Amino acid sequence: MTAQGAPTGPAADPVERGFPHLTTVRAAITALYKRLSWDTVRIFDVSVPPGDVAFSDSEDLYAGVQRVARVMVQQFRLPDARMIVSFREMEHAAHVELAAGPEYFIELNDRFKRHRRDIGAALAHEVMHVYLHRLGLAFHGTRDNEILTDTATTYLGAGWLLLDAFRQDQVSSQKLGYLTPEEFGYVLAKRAAVFGEGPEVWFTSPQAYEAYLKGSGMARSDEARPPLAASGWAGRRRYVRDRRHALAHPGSTPYPPDADAYSHVFESRSPLRVSFPCPTCQQRIRVPVRGRMRARCGLCHSVLDCDT
Repeated sequence: MTAQGAPTGPAADPVERGFPHLTTVRAAITALYKRLSWDTVRIFDVSVPPGDVAFSDSEDLYAGVQRVARVMVQQFRLPDARMIVSFREMEHAAHVELAAGPEYFIELNDRFKRHRRDIGAALAHEVMHVYLHRLGLAFHGTRDNEILTDTATTYLGAGWLLLDAFRQDQVSSQKLGYLTPEEFGYVLAKRAAVFGEGPEVWFTSPQAYEAYLKGSGMARSDEARPPLAASGWAGRRRYVRDRRHALAHPGSTPYPPDADAYSHVFESRSPLRVSFPCPTCQQRIRVPVRGRMRARCGLCHSVLDCDT
């Protein structure tokens, strides 16, 4: 499996921005909770500290690479896996051969010999490939599977390194991973909300910090969608309109018919029910329509204040 991310010139190959992969990212978060369970997700409550992946000027390159690889093995709870890391010229940032183990061979792009600060980011992505391979968790297609890998790396505590590798100036740009910078920020914010972290203090890249803020805004908007009690005025107004229509037309189910995967949907049962995605794990929750109430997500155990 490969990690994307060679340096690019902004005019020839601009860095993709925004949230074009958000549906797949949300599906990846749900898949993690389903495959690992909430109890297992909780053991990843501490992210990789910056000091553990830093290189000193005097440190031997190959010894340092093996040290950082061990940090990622420990972060992702793979004590019986050994990462053998080498360098070669290649198009992508890195590559790992997925086999039965316990040894896994990782190749890094030669450019990391000169840009040691990003070695931890590249290794985080490749070691996560090993972790997901052992779990038997994968999405169909290379693109979606790489998005799953980036999302899992970030949600389980090492993806802030991938976002921090995003840098731009007037003549060049660099980004590692398949998620956009804002999508990395979104997943980081989701993780921060669960574990109470403040990842903004780790960024050395101003562009990474800005992307994190934008991703955090998108993550907060997930927590303000009806029927959640924190929903805004505009969303609440639409929700009331949809509820009124569903109550007046019990035969039309579901409603609204054009709702996307991240919207509320009314189901004409007795009593009327509404389903909506959990803002933590994205799993859909179904509750009766009966005013103010609390709903508990069966997948991630989040308790949500709702006004149905």
